[in-house]
Amino acid sequence: MFVRSFFGVLSAVMVFAAAAFGQMAQPISGLVEMEKDGSRVPVAGAKIDLYREDVKGQGQSVTTGADGKFAFSMVQEGQIYLISVSAPGAAPTYLEKLKPGMVGLLVTLTPGDGKSVTEDELKTALATARSQMSEADRKKQEEFEKQRDAVLERNRKIEETTKAVEAALKAGNAAYEAKNWDVAVAKYEEGYQAQPDFVGSAPVLLNNKGTALNARAVQTYNTNVRVTDPTERRAAMSKVKEDLGNSAEAFAKSWNILKNAPAADITDKAAYDGNKAKALSGVREAFRLMVATEQIDPSKGDLARNMMAEVIAAETDKAKKQASMLILADVFRVAGDSESAVAEYKKVLEADPSNLDAMAGLGISLVNQGYLEDNKEMLQEGANFLQQYASAAPDNHKFKNDAVGLIDVLKKEQNITPQRTTPTRRRN
Repeated sequence: MFVRSFFGVLSAVMVFAAAAFGQMAQPISGLVEMEKDGSRVPVAGAKIDLYREDVKGQGQSVTTGADGKFAFSMVQEGQIYLISVSAPGAAPTYLEKLKPGMVGLLVTLTPGDGKSVTEDELKTALATARSQMSEADRKKQEEFEKQRDAVLERNRKIEETTKAVEAALKAGNAAYEAKNWDVAVAKYEEGYQAQPDFVGSAPVLLNNKGTALNARAVQTYNTNVRVTDPTERRAAMSKVKEDLGNSAEAFAKSWNILKNAPAADITDKAAYDGNKAKALSGVREAFRLMVATEQIDPSKGDLARNMMAEVIAAETDKAKKQASMLILADVFRVAGDSESAVAEYKKVLEADPSNLDAMAGLGISLVNQGYLEDNKEMLQEGANFLQQYASAAPDNHKFKNDAVGLIDVLKKEQNITPQRTTPTRRRN
């Protein structure tokens, strides 16, 4: 009799593989392996017969390839199936209560006589096995089926989410190439929201969204920077400020997802490192554009401090590191946070005492802070740095006229004359 060896209900292990980003579930598929002497090898040429559990005579058959894999594509949604598996030199086995969408089935064969069974033999033996099942085995089977259905539902949701993410990314990329920034931003956000915590897709979508927002901000600024109507220009610059702030937020989200990702979730190290680099370069560019356009939301101060610290820490090139330090100082100056700007400009000058932009920025920020606090010492220090800058800067340097004018105002209004200062010592 074949029943005893054939119907070890849990002798065939069922494993359902969760679909990863970019993978699509097949209707019913799996792998057949032979277990012998403690090793497992794929079984080529195994015969897989698939039947509807509730209907007789509507079976399908496939044979495993050299890799031991099989798949059934012509299955109907909502139906329940069972399969019998046989191979030369193996004892036959089966899996029951299968549903379309179950992928990654693992069927384990053991050595045997190579017998195959008919549909009638399979269903008769299955009915006998069910009638003889103990209450403990029945509960075990029910729990097994419950877990199986939960995995199936999870796979279905993953497949749907993966399709949504891929479609949004594709549409966003197409819109970006066409310079349709509005659609690109919307599609990247749609894809991100579909799977907001997945390290395999969320950073890509957030980085792309940030890049599109930067591009839209630049376009809006260039189109409206010479607009003479004050109301129209103010509305346009408000959009620039909003886009650049949202861009910095998107890159920061990307960075934090990547930075906090468990090691087990990092399946492609090269892509992971690439996305981290893009997040940092993107957020640096967002803050650089805020300075260049003078459109900075003061509420982004903490974000600038935290993310530019990450940029500076990651930069290995000395000149680029100092340039990033200057961007942070400039952000605080343009945002009106003179106290923070002073602290950051001094860091730049410690690293590079001859940095003209830092001299001018420090002088302007000290004067601004001195006026706000009615602090003559700050005004004097600011005047000193402005004079140091004005003496060293060429006539066409961007802050030269402002510095000379501000020095003149300090002389006339505050009776403050610049004094020679000791250059800040370069940090080793």
